[in-house]
Parts: sequence; C-alpha cells; structure tokens
Amino acid sequence: MTTRPPFAEINSYQECAKYYWYRDELVQICRQLGISSAGMKNELCHNIEEYFKGNRIVDSHPKHKIKPSNSTLSLNSGLIECGFTFGPRFRAFFSEQTGVQNFKFNVDMVATVKKVKEDNDTTFTLSDLLDIYHGRKTYTKYDNSALQWNRFVKDFCADPQTVNFHNKLKMASLLWNEVRNSTREKVYTPGLLTEFAELLESHK
Repeated sequence: MTTRPPFAEINSYQECAKYYWYRDELVQICRQLGISSAGMKNELCHNIEEYFKGNRIVDSHPKHKIKPSNSTLSLNSGLIECGFTFGPRFRAFFSEQTGVQNFKFNVDMVATVKKVKEDNDTTFTLSDLLDIYHGRKTYTKYDNSALQWNRFVKDFCADPQTVNFHNKLKMASLLWNEVRNSTREKVYTPGLLTEFAELLESHK
C-alpha cells in the first residue's frame, strides 16, 4: 500500500488525485500555492489541477460584508442583498412559498448559498434558490465526498466482526487513517480487520 507523501513532493495532479485530502488540507494547499482557496472540495481540487497545468485561479473580486435587511422578502429579492441566512425569517418565507410547515433547507441549497456568497453573485435571487429546492435548477451540488468518513464508520460499526471492540470510533479511525493515506478506495471492507489486525490489537 502506497503511503500519501507530503504535497510538496507531489509533481502532478494525477498523483495528487490518488489520495484523500480533507477540505481544510486543500484550503491550506491552495493558500500556499497562492491560488483561490474558496469553495467546496471539488472546486479546490479543480483550482489545484489548473495550477499544475500552469493556470493560476485567484479570487476575482473582494468579498463585501452582507448587511442584513429588514425589508419585505419577495422571490425577486437578491440573496446577498437581503442578507440571507438559514434563520427563522427565511425558513418562514420558504415555508410560505412551498407550503411545507416545518421547512428545512436541503444540502444543495446550503451548498448553493455558500457558493453564491463566495462568488459575490448579486444576480442570484430567492426565486433561484426556490428552484434549487424543487430541483428545477442547479448552481452547485453538495460535495458528497465529505461523507466518506461517515459512511466508513457506519459500515465499520455494522460489521458483526467489530461487535467486541469497546471503542469502535477509535478503531474505525485507525483503519480510516490507513485507507485515507493510501490510493485505495475510501470505503470500509471486512478485510481491513485482518490486514491491520496488529495495529488494532496494539491500540486496544
């Protein structure tokens, strides 16, 4: 199994893409390279890929602070202009628009709002966000790779072979670190218990 080297020793994006990187690590890498460190994991990876191609993606404009507005909300309200948050005022607005009593923002809406604010997209409206909710429009998608660790732990705990582990989270973390820092698929398999039996035993 190949161990992940420090980023400074990586010479191509193809090599970089073989390994798992946390978003915080990608942000730090982008900052060290002097390129844009805004966005979700897939956007940060794109910026790094372009860097290896000789293209430097930098922040195109400064972000301004969002000033909350108490004006009446409408579908034509700009998301940035109205000072959008995920608070009760906007939940009530979308509850009224959708007819859903206990309205909850879905993950694509959350990802979209984050992207709109990072891009300082003053053209994006609450109507656009409603289209995201209904699946009529796509602005950006939730980065599912962030869930890999959660899936790994869930599958680890569901394996009958792990029933006797007292600290399952610790044991899962040990295996995850081995998988994460390698080029293998970032999933739990029962074979990992055998492969890293000595490691697990030494941490019981």
